[in-house]
Amino acid sequence: MNEADNSPEMTVVMDHEAIDAALRRIAQEIVADGEALPDVALLGILSRGRPLADRLAACIESLTGTRPRVGSLATTLYRDDLRSGRVPATVGNETHFDFDVDGMTVILVDDVIAAGRTIRAALDEVMDYGRPQRIQLACLVDRGLRELPIQPDYLGWSLATAPNDHVSVRIREIDGEDAVLLERGVSGAADEENT
Repeated sequence: MNEADNSPEMTVVMDHEAIDAALRRIAQEIVADGEALPDVALLGILSRGRPLADRLAACIESLTGTRPRVGSLATTLYRDDLRSGRVPATVGNETHFDFDVDGMTVILVDDVIAAGRTIRAALDEVMDYGRPQRIQLACLVDRGLRELPIQPDYLGWSLATAPNDHVSVRIREIDGEDAVLLERGVSGAADEENT
């Protein structure tokens, strides 16, 4: 038996069509919630949350004729595991949005939620820029394993995973394709994906 025979199998849990359908459904839910769209901003958590936020904005615009504001958050310097040395202190992307968040409904957009640490960092960062009326969360995939009491308001797919499973989200704007892949029983996966 060679090494390839021992490697865990990658399973496609969402393909391009499923991701597009999930984003359209999330956009419909945001619109159905009756938010005043001029007061809604989508902040995509870098790196894969930003293209998802752009796609959500396009879906909302196709439904309403109004495109919400879109920006990006680079949460690395706000992460609690940075202080513990678990995450390298490198910053490759920067937070960028050109609007005031005071009084807005801010919807954080991310690809995967697990422990909730990335979202906690995003909350801290947003509050450094102002005081939104409300902050909500839209995630493409919820893999469970929560360490913090943070739940998505808008969710594409709930996926039951174990700590040593690896979830990989591929986004066409970054990776050249759309897919959510699950690899069961990967050594060290909990450290990589526990965000």
